[in-house]
Amino acid sequence: MTQAPAGLRTARRRHDREIVALAVPAFGALVAEPLFVMADSAIIGHLGTAQLAGLGIASVLLTTAVSVFVFLAYATTAAVARRVGAGDLQAAIRQGVDGIWLALLLGTVVIAAILPSAPGLVGLLGASDTAAPYAATYLRISALGIPAMLVVLASTGVLRGLQDTRTPLYVAIAGFVANAVLNVAFVYGADLGIAGSAWGTVIAQWGMAAAYLTVVVRGARLHGASLRPDIAGVRASAQAGAPLLVRTLSLRAILMIATAVAAQLGDADVAAHQIILSLWSLLAFALDAIAIAGQAIIGRYLGANDIRGAREACRRMVEWGIATGLLLGLLVIVSRPLFLPLFTSDLVVKDTALPALFVVALSQPICGIVFVLDGVLMGAGDGPYLAWAMLITLATFAPVALLVPAFGGGLTALWGAMALMMIVRMLTLWLRARSGRWLVPGAVR
Repeated sequence: MTQAPAGLRTARRRHDREIVALAVPAFGALVAEPLFVMADSAIIGHLGTAQLAGLGIASVLLTTAVSVFVFLAYATTAAVARRVGAGDLQAAIRQGVDGIWLALLLGTVVIAAILPSAPGLVGLLGASDTAAPYAATYLRISALGIPAMLVVLASTGVLRGLQDTRTPLYVAIAGFVANAVLNVAFVYGADLGIAGSAWGTVIAQWGMAAAYLTVVVRGARLHGASLRPDIAGVRASAQAGAPLLVRTLSLRAILMIATAVAAQLGDADVAAHQIILSLWSLLAFALDAIAIAGQAIIGRYLGANDIRGAREACRRMVEWGIATGLLLGLLVIVSRPLFLPLFTSDLVVKDTALPALFVVALSQPICGIVFVLDGVLMGAGDGPYLAWAMLITLATFAPVALLVPAFGGGLTALWGAMALMMIVRMLTLWLRARSGRWLVPGAVR
C-alpha cells in the first residue's frame, strides 16, 4: 500500500488538530443550548398539563424568533476570522462589536413586536383556553431575554472567529446550571409558577450575555478597538447577514412543510415524525460542530490570503463530514431497538418510524458533506450563493413533499423527500466548492 507524502500527512494532522480543537467544544455548546428548554419542561411539567402545554407553545415561538437571527453568529464568525487571518485583531474585534450592536437593535425590535401581540401569537398556534394564559405569560416575560440571546449569538460568532470555541462551551454550561437553579428557586421556592420559570431563564440569559460582553470588552481594550456603535459597521453586518437570513427562513419553511405533511398522514405518522425529527436534530448538532470549525478555519485562511490552505482544509473537513456521517448512520441503525422505546410504547408508531429511521441513517454521510460545505461557504462569506442554493432546494422539496399524501408511501416517503432535499443541497454546495469561486482572499470579501 502506498503512503501519502510526508508533507501531505503533516498537513492533514495539522488540519485534524484544528478541526478537533474547534469542533469538540462547539458540539458541547450546541448540545447545552436545547438543555435550557428541557430543564424548563422538567420543572414546569410538575405544575400541571396546562402549564406544560403553555410552555411548549411559547417555546416554539421563542425558538423561531431567535433562530431566524442565527446569521448573527454565522456572518460574524466569517468576518472576524478573515481579519484574524489578516493579522488585524483590532479590526476583527471592531467587526464583532458591530455585530453585537446589531443584535441589541434587532432584539429591541423583536421585544416591541412580541409584548403586545403575545396572546394573538399564542392563539395562532391553536392553544387551548386553559394553556393560552400560561403560554402568553411565559412568552411575554421570556421575550425580555431575546436581546440577550441575540447578543449571545453575535458574541459567540466573535469568539469563534477568534478561533475560541472553549469559552462559549464554558458559558453555555454555566448558563444551563444557573437556569436550572433559578427555575427551581422561583417556581417552587418563591411559588411564582410558570412566570418564575420565565424569569429564571431571562436572568440566566442576561448573565450569559454579560459573560460574553466581559470577554469582548476585555479584548477590545487590549487591542484598542472602539466599543461605540458605528453606523456603517452595523449596516455592513446587517447586509452580510441578510442572505443568511433568507437561507435560514428557507430551511425553516422546509421543516414546517415536512411537519404539516406528516400531520396529514395521521396521528401515528406525525408522532413518529416528531421522534425522528428530534433524532435528526441531535445528529445535526454533531455535524454542525464540524461546520462551525469550518467557518472559523476557512475565514482565517482566506484572510491570510492562503488559497491553498483553504482548499486543503475544505477537502479534509469534507472527509471528516463523510466519516462522521457514516459513524452516526451506523449508530442510528444499531441503537434503533433502544431509541424508539424511549419515546413511545405504541407499536403502530414504532412500526411507522422504523423504515423512516433507516432513511435517516443512510442519508447521514450526505448530511455530513452538506453541513461541512455549508460551513465552508459561510466561512468564505459566500452568503448570496447559500441563499439562492437554499431557495432552489426549497423549490425542489416543496412539491415532492406535498405530493406524498396523494401518492402514498407514508412517513417513509416523506423522509425520502427529506433525503432528496439533502441531496439537492449537497449538489448545489459541491458545485460551488468545486468551482473555486468562493475562494476570495483578503481581510474583507
